[in-house]
Amino acid sequence: MASKPQLSFWQIWNMCFGFLGIQFGLALQNANVSRIFQTLGAEVDQVAGLWIAAPLTGLLVQPIVGYLSDRTWTRLGRRRPYFLVGAIVTTLALFVMPNSPALWIAAGTLWILDASINISMEPFRAFVGDQLPPRQRPAGFAMQSFFIGVGSVVASLLPWLLAKWGVANTAAPGEVPDTVRYAFYLGGAVVFAAIGWTVLRSREYPPDVLASFDDAEPLSPQSCAGSAPMGAALAWLLAGAGLAALIFARGWDRMLYVLAGMLAAYGLLLLLARVFPPGGMLPTIVADMRAMPSTMRRLAIVQFFSWFALFAMWIYTTAAVADVHFGSSDPTSAAYNEGANWVGVLFAAYNGFAALAAIAIPWLVRALGPRVSHLVNLSLGGAGLLSIAVIRDPQWLLLSMVGVGFAWASILSLPYVMLSETLPARKMGVYMGIFNFFIVIPQIVAASLLGFLLRALFGGQPIWALAIGGASLIVAGLCVLLVRLPRGSEAGPVSSH
Repeated sequence: MASKPQLSFWQIWNMCFGFLGIQFGLALQNANVSRIFQTLGAEVDQVAGLWIAAPLTGLLVQPIVGYLSDRTWTRLGRRRPYFLVGAIVTTLALFVMPNSPALWIAAGTLWILDASINISMEPFRAFVGDQLPPRQRPAGFAMQSFFIGVGSVVASLLPWLLAKWGVANTAAPGEVPDTVRYAFYLGGAVVFAAIGWTVLRSREYPPDVLASFDDAEPLSPQSCAGSAPMGAALAWLLAGAGLAALIFARGWDRMLYVLAGMLAAYGLLLLLARVFPPGGMLPTIVADMRAMPSTMRRLAIVQFFSWFALFAMWIYTTAAVADVHFGSSDPTSAAYNEGANWVGVLFAAYNGFAALAAIAIPWLVRALGPRVSHLVNLSLGGAGLLSIAVIRDPQWLLLSMVGVGFAWASILSLPYVMLSETLPARKMGVYMGIFNFFIVIPQIVAASLLGFLLRALFGGQPIWALAIGGASLIVAGLCVLLVRLPRGSEAGPVSSH
């Protein structure tokens, strides 16, 4: 069997360039959707519930797209058809979002926007595994992190820059300011152009060629687990029903029903996998999920606390900074919109620091290994989020973003570096999709729980959501010490070029 040929710097550049567009769309969403929701009449404690569309969509879309892309071959290749379809729908959704006439239309558009971004994004992780030999995969993931940082900097800055150039930053009640509207239009164009570049300027190995390489090892018996026992499926269903009954009896927040629904849905999924014929999409995804390598299971815990923190930051930073640092919670006021634009600058800053960190992290890994490096970076991010509650001068919040940037770059690369050597090559897509469960599940938990916690314990003050997120990042860093890596990979070299 032959080894995959090493790709040049520019070949890796071209195959990862589409991530610039994907992150451009995500950054516009993360920095501005809460602002759009509040502009259209959402209360602060409703925002998290409206955001639940994003992680729920990822939970459904990513494993399905991963499964299908593992089995696709067209004139455009294996993964690129999904890049292109996702780019077209994302562009259209970005054009629609800032023109939503009502809150429910904006919430529905978020579903479409996040689904289309996921359709493009999920195969990109598997694309690195397909195209690069194992020794170049860290460079591929680092390149993706670089483009994520660059795309996010520009996208997050757009409303602030447009305001500086004289575009109106306020609007009548219920209308989205022109700064946000024009930023979304530009974002749609960038998404389509960047992903189109990768589709046109990269190539894929045909299935028979891909199977001939020495990293296309046969599936291990572990990856062919059978159906879950009936008792386990029923136990999950009963747990969901019991939690729902408890929420109803105690009169708890209705968003907590989402958690009960998740437990019951997993039980239903296990039951359906027993009913459908073996070898179909659903039984295969469920069997692969139950047969996850142990490294992947332990990384799942790290991912849970990491993404819980990130989701808290994305949905509450605008409200927290506008309230604490600019003195306004009224979305129609000049002070609130000034604070919202400054959050765009802060988000651009942490993504800029992440782009720099993507260059520095490989050197850190050489010195400390991937586990300790991830611990250090997540701890820096936790300290950064916690400091937002202490700092009062909004200019100094840029310092907080240094730690957040290092954590963000690390989250986007080091878990995949640690994971990639444990996955069977022929199931790279579906396992990357399953791994993303542990990105979206904590976001669903955050969307269900944070609004309740803020009202019940913290007087509805959004700054406390950022403090909870900071503590969660530190817990994630400690959990990475539980991960066990294959011998020789703990302090192995990671190429940065």
